Parts: sequence; structure tokens; C-alpha cells
Amino acid sequence: MKKRSKAGTLLKMLGLVRPLAGFMALAVTAGTLGYLAVQFIPVLGGYAILHSLGYATPLSVSAIWTCLVLFALLRAVLRYTEQRTNHYIAFTLLAIVRDRVFQALRRLCPAKLEGRDKGDLISLITSDVELLEVFYAHTISPICIAVLAEAVMCLFIGSFHPRLGLLALAAFLCVGIAVPLIISRISGDTGDQLRSQSGALAAYVLENIRGVDETIQYGNGAQRLAGMNQRTAALSRQQDKMNRLAGLNLAIANTAILIFDVLMVIAAARLYRTGAVGFDGFLIPVLALMSSFGPVSALAGLGTTLQNTIASGGRVLDILQEVPETEEITGQPEIDFHGAACDHVTFAYDGETVLRDFSMKFPENRIVGITGKSGSGKSTLLKLLMRFWKTGQGRITLSDTDIEHINTANLRRMESYMTQETQLFQDTIAENIRIAKLDATRQEIEEACKKAAIHDFILSLPQGYETSVGELGETLSGGERQRIGLARAFLHDAPFMLLDEPTSNLDSLNEAIILKSLRQEAAGRTVVLVSHRASTMRIADETHSAENGRVS
Repeated sequence: MKKRSKAGTLLKMLGLVRPLAGFMALAVTAGTLGYLAVQFIPVLGGYAILHSLGYATPLSVSAIWTCLVLFALLRAVLRYTEQRTNHYIAFTLLAIVRDRVFQALRRLCPAKLEGRDKGDLISLITSDVELLEVFYAHTISPICIAVLAEAVMCLFIGSFHPRLGLLALAAFLCVGIAVPLIISRISGDTGDQLRSQSGALAAYVLENIRGVDETIQYGNGAQRLAGMNQRTAALSRQQDKMNRLAGLNLAIANTAILIFDVLMVIAAARLYRTGAVGFDGFLIPVLALMSSFGPVSALAGLGTTLQNTIASGGRVLDILQEVPETEEITGQPEIDFHGAACDHVTFAYDGETVLRDFSMKFPENRIVGITGKSGSGKSTLLKLLMRFWKTGQGRITLSDTDIEHINTANLRRMESYMTQETQLFQDTIAENIRIAKLDATRQEIEEACKKAAIHDFILSLPQGYETSVGELGETLSGGERQRIGLARAFLHDAPFMLLDEPTSNLDSLNEAIILKSLRQEAAGRTVVLVSHRASTMRIADETHSAENGRVS
């Protein structure tokens, strides 16, 4: 995907706020008025000093004290309103973003997610999305608030003398814009590297957790620990760099504020000495400027705090804007299954041709067996029949209809696909099987399990069908997981069954039981049986050998 600029990332992220524009306007209004209340408290104190010295002031002493109390109370109420509204916006948008991310992942899988680090994906949908809260709660409204509040202060200070107003404007522009831009330029892609390394570390940790048995068995703990320490150290160095930049950012901003405070004192004193302004024109602008850096000080820190946010936002936007390998098809006439065929199909993956000019027919009521060495394209063929990927050349048809013109939901109903590795969810056995047919009754589930030769095993468990399979089905053996996958295929009851190595983890007895069920279930349906086992191929009505992407 084309690399996106930081400004482009911010604009895309800003576009998500549009549905909550009314709440954002409320937050900006409350924040602006709240900051102005704080900024004018020292100004009112200055007027009180002038009044005590005998100078004429626009407010009486009682009015000044009334305004002081009122502004202090208003600041509390307005600050609360701003923060509550900003966080409502932020957390609402985070929920929207998470929903869009999961929708995007559904569109992208499985083709665009195969081979991606799962730990990195977990990091993206958790910590990366969470970091967007900084942008939506602590960036958008503070920028608007700073512009509005400081514009008012520039006009107020400029009312005493235009030069003082221009000096205040220069101070606000320097602290609120120049300093963040300088730090952002210095930091470069530090934020991107930090998020990338964080995702890589998450992936490595997940890999180590899943492979802990092998690590212990082969005494590889020291090496894996060294790899963990190396990645952690690299991430720590990157975080230290970000912290140093944050410190530099704070130092530059505070120095700039001090310099402009001094310049305001000097400028106001010269104007007072020349008679261009009165003593109020010296005291009030100095106090006003010194109390007015709050909004732009919040912006000054954006040079570093936004680095992580922009990097995270970029990673999230990349997922949202990633183009799926296959789009969902709707609006086509519904069809029934009457056989399938591949016609001169060529398919390449990562530049390597897997299938080349591949043709094969899958007639109704037939078991078609496909054998071949690993890497010969057998599993790829099944994924193309499921339309997980698009063919490079040629066409695949079901019922003489191009697969690209069949509604996705219609296609999924006609096909039942069992993969080599059965994915189980952390739920009960019954619910893991029911995903093949969400409205299935217990009787239907049990019938499917009997066909898959796993019903008796399930009943032997203390909680039967309500037994939890654990994370990734860790409480079950490979053969048991495989039979649950086959039970799903039976339960789905599709007329076109695609079975990828359905007996590879089974012993001879269970293989024989399942093959008998397959033979019985083949009546009225088409079965594509991929296997390297000669014993499994015995039930096939016809057998083909796939070698180097071709069929013999």
C-alpha cells in the first residue's frame, strides 16, 4: 500500500469525527470559554491592582470580585463539560473504529490475512486502536480551542497597542505551531518504528507461548529468551528516544514562553515610557500574555505525543483501506448446485505459479479424489473453489455459472469446506460444531458427530457436548479436532463438499468409519477429496494426480 503522509493520516482520522460534529462543537465551545475564564482571572487581578493605585478601571471593585468568583466556578463547570464531551466522542469513535476494523478483517480474510503475524494483528486491534483516544480526546478540540482562545487574547492585548497584539500572535504561533513542527521533523519516523517494533514484539511473544512445548523439548529456551530480550531492548531504546524528544519538546516550549514573556515586558515598558500606552497598557498586556499560554502549551506537546498516535492511526487506516482479494457478491440470481468445473485455471501466489492451465470437472453425485505431493496446488484448488482467492486466468463454474457471478452467501450455502487444520474456538464442543449451522438442534449435531465417528468420545467426557475445548482446542488431540471439523462439514449438509486431508490425523479404525460415512453421504452430493493416503482414495469414484500445478 502507498505510504501515507502524516498530514494525510490526520485528515483521514479527522473525517471519522463528522457524525459527532455537534458534540465536538460543544467541547470546543466549553473549552474555549473555560480557558478564557482562566486567562482573565490574572487580568482581573491586574485591574484590582490598578484600582488600588487610583487608576480608572472599566470595572468596580465589587464587579471585579464578582467576576473572579464567577470565572473560577465557570472554569470548573466548563472544564468538566469539555473533558466529558471529548471522552464521549473519543470512546464512541473507538467503538466505531473497532467495528470497522473487524468488518475490514472479515472482508480481507482469508487471502489477505494469510501469512500475517497474528500477534501484530492483535496489537493493531487493541493497543493501536486504543492510542487513537489521544487524538480524539486530546488533540482535535485542543487545537480548535487554542485558535479561538488565543485569537480573543490577541485582540484583547492588541486593543492596548497593535504591536503588543502582534507580539502575542507571534508568541502563540511559535509555541503552538513552530515548536510542534520542529519536534515532529526531528522525530522523523520514530513513532512508526515504535509501533512497528511493538507489533513485532507482540507477535514474537505469541509465537513463544504457542511453541513453549517445543522450546522446552529441544532446550531452545536460552535462544528464545535472547530473542525476546533483543526485541524488548530495541523497543526500550525506541521508547527512550521518544521520551528524550518529549523532554526536548518541553524544554524548547518553556524557553520560548519565557523569552516571549520577557519580550512583552520590554515592549510594553518601551511603549509606556514613550507615552504610547498608559500604565494599564503596560501591566494588563503583560499579565494577559503570561496567563494565556495554556492552550498553546497543550499544542506544544503534540510534536511527540502525536507520533505514536499517527503511527497507530496509519496502521489502522491501512487495514480499513486494504482492498480485499475477493469482494462479496450480491444481487445475482440464486442458483442450485449441478456440478462444478475448472477451465484452464492459472493461479500464482507471491509470484510463484501454483496452478498452471488447470482443468477438471466435478460431476454431481461423484467423489473426486485428488492426490499429489505437498505444494502441488491441491489445497489451493479448494480455496479457489471457495472463492477465497481469484483465479489469475481461466474460470471456475458452479452449475455452469462463473463463480464471480454467484452471490457469496449462495456459494457458501452450496459448499462445505474442511481445512487441513481445524480451527476451534474457546467454547463448548456443541457450539464449536454448531457454527456450521447456527440453528441446528442437538439431535442434528449428534447425528453429524456420529457420521464423524466422534459421538461416543464426546459422551465419554464428564460434561459431554458441553465440554469446553480450551484455547485453540488445546484439550483435544489432533485427530479429535479433525473429526470435529468433519462433523461441521456433515452438519452444514452442502451439496458440494471440499475435504482437505480429512483423515490425515486418524488411525485406521476411525478412518474406516469416516470413509464409510463419506461413501453413504456422497449420495446426492459431490465430494472433492484431497488426500495423500491411498486408503482414503479407495472410496473415490475417480482419482486425479496433481503435479506441478497440472492434473494427470
